[in-house]
Amino acid sequence: MSIKKEKRSFPISWKKPLSWMMTLFVITLAYLAYVLFFPCIYTPNSEVSYLYIKEKSSFEDVVKNLENSTKSSNSSTFSQASALLRYGSKIRAGKYEIKNGMNNFQLVRILRSGKQTPVKLSFNNIRTKEQLAGRIAEQLMADSISILQLLNDSAYLSAINLNPYTSITLFIPNTYEMYWNTDAKELFERMNKEYTKFWTPERKAKADSIPLTLAEVSTLASIVEEETNNKKDRPMVAGLYINRLKAEMPLQADPTVKFAVGDFTIKRILFGHLRTQSPYNTYKNTGLPPGPIRVATEAGIDAVLNYSKHNYIYMCASETLNGEHKFAADWDEHSRNAKKYQEELNKRKIFK
Repeated sequence: MSIKKEKRSFPISWKKPLSWMMTLFVITLAYLAYVLFFPCIYTPNSEVSYLYIKEKSSFEDVVKNLENSTKSSNSSTFSQASALLRYGSKIRAGKYEIKNGMNNFQLVRILRSGKQTPVKLSFNNIRTKEQLAGRIAEQLMADSISILQLLNDSAYLSAINLNPYTSITLFIPNTYEMYWNTDAKELFERMNKEYTKFWTPERKAKADSIPLTLAEVSTLASIVEEETNNKKDRPMVAGLYINRLKAEMPLQADPTVKFAVGDFTIKRILFGHLRTQSPYNTYKNTGLPPGPIRVATEAGIDAVLNYSKHNYIYMCASETLNGEHKFAADWDEHSRNAKKYQEELNKRKIFK
């Protein structure tokens, strides 16, 4: 004879209190989760700012940068949110936008994915390689030393048909969108692509017809742009220098002397300046200098490629000192123009 086991159950009188206890337990857990979890994940940011993270940054570096980047209380709960979302083992370098109202969950998700905000790199009115490297380093993670090293690296530059004298021709002033953590080599690769895109078959054909190499066009453009701010005069100035090159005459361009001396504040070129020994001194050397005396712009390059065809071989700044020039085909006319200019400088007491 088998004995049946009785099925035990809670007395009916216990079921209701137990149900209430379980409900209370769940509510308590939910409340604790809300109190502990919700603020660190969903605390909103109160302003738009940017977080910059360098290569090989530690999590502590990120937290410190966050504290310096925003005035909101986000940084105080960021570490908790990062721990909960498992951020911190792999830090991705870059520039990240912290938008108004963005919470820690959204911020950490962006940092984990490496979804950067692009920067708009721009540079203009640059005379030297050092100045160029410094201007770019202000906008990208790449430091000026690494950029300058490539600008002077003969072996690296030879692969793209450039040298330390002509390396700045690779940089044509414009606004380029790229990521902040771009390093020096990535920068040069991007500039080379833009350079190749700029030098269309049409532009190359015009350079060949002068004839000048691409680097020589940029070099002449840099002289023309230093010579005059007047855009309508640039094709005329370019034509004059091309006439001199074809006649194998020294360019005798005052801006090249300023570059050779290393003083761009000179307003009056003196005989002492003309004696400066430098391959950039076009009073002592025939032909073009070995490289540009500034970063030539697209407009300057096109002024050379579309130079005015005339018979002028002499040029002098106008006595109005408004940036315009007077052109002459013979020495007598040029002497008269030069005398008026010198008299005006003396009148205004500009002696150097």
